[in-house]
Amino acid sequence: MNLARLASLLLLSAALASGPASAETQLKVYLSSQGQPAVWRKALDQFEVRNPGIKVMIELGGATSDLQAQYLNTVMSAKDPSLDVLILDVIRPAQFAAAGWLSPFPEKDLLAYLRPYAEANTVEGKVVALPAFADAMFLYYRKDLLDKYDIPPPKTWEELAVAAQKITDGEHNQNLQGLSFQGKAIEGAVCTFLLPYWSQGKTVVENGKLIFDRDAAIKALALWKSFVDKGIAKKSISEVATDDTRKEFQAGNVVFAVNWGYAWALFQGEGSAVVGKVAVSRLPAVTGGEQSTCLGGWEWGVSAYSKHQDEAKKLAEFLSGPEISKFMAINGSLLPTYPALYTDSEVTKAAPWFADAVPVVGTARARPVTPRYNEVSEVIRTTVNAVLAGVATPAEGASQIESRLKRIFH
Repeated sequence: MNLARLASLLLLSAALASGPASAETQLKVYLSSQGQPAVWRKALDQFEVRNPGIKVMIELGGATSDLQAQYLNTVMSAKDPSLDVLILDVIRPAQFAAAGWLSPFPEKDLLAYLRPYAEANTVEGKVVALPAFADAMFLYYRKDLLDKYDIPPPKTWEELAVAAQKITDGEHNQNLQGLSFQGKAIEGAVCTFLLPYWSQGKTVVENGKLIFDRDAAIKALALWKSFVDKGIAKKSISEVATDDTRKEFQAGNVVFAVNWGYAWALFQGEGSAVVGKVAVSRLPAVTGGEQSTCLGGWEWGVSAYSKHQDEAKKLAEFLSGPEISKFMAINGSLLPTYPALYTDSEVTKAAPWFADAVPVVGTARARPVTPRYNEVSEVIRTTVNAVLAGVATPAEGASQIESRLKRIFH
């Protein structure tokens, strides 16, 4: 064999051993198992068509924000590079950024998004995540029953109590609850506490400092306990989680329900007892206070440990863009993060209720923004649960929250 042929064979062998000249980049996106993964897959397919050198895989996580956070905390603490793009509850960016787990977007401008999301994703002047879709807590109500008794949507919690009592008394249905909300010691119970607390013009944390009003906390906890004591909410409300409220309302067993945006599509779905009977409004205020609601939604973060930083950021920006926000609104009933999409004719045709949703989402308030949010959440949720279960009085609960938060922020 001559030297030229031998050299050619050696070059061919080396090329075969090293694989294709332009290897594909593979990205892995972490998604919630309950967050419309099939629809997000279609959005990822669009990204792959436009970026033929990149393939995107999905890893599905737990069904709740808490379960997802537990898993991601383990992965990120280990500096595991296997995940590139993460979907995060709106309460997580500040925590993940403080831990050094997110890669910032130094050139990104968030002015086009709904204001609360620009604030939630900016930490110490840096954009650390990008909005995926919006959400907020809504007051769902049985429009057919309110119409029947000539009752307008309540603007105060006191009005709601009167309306719920009138309707449940009139219906003579032992299975019909006046109000369902989250009393279990879960993340939703933090919002349960904050709704009437915020309504009194109070806050918990401001610029990283604790600002807690014990009297307002007593009033907030006493409000929820009064619903139980009066029989407007069921005695076992301390065992009710977010999707329990959704299931109860969907079965036709609740007049008013406090829940997130995801529930709307399910209320209109096959097997629902309330199809065409549901409406939404802003959550009520305490008498003399302002109507307040809890900001929800999810964000796209890029793992600081991803080995494909540029590609991962390109994917996150694509998924956070107006085109995909519109696609997910139409195909997944996910609330847009861009104000203009709430009046887009194609969006409003697919989801007419968004017209009622925008004033709620646009004025929602973020839960305390602090790297120590997990501890703050634990304090509030467990205390709310204890008060509703009758283990502590509202005054005792407020004192417990105050003393425990002071230790955290000491």
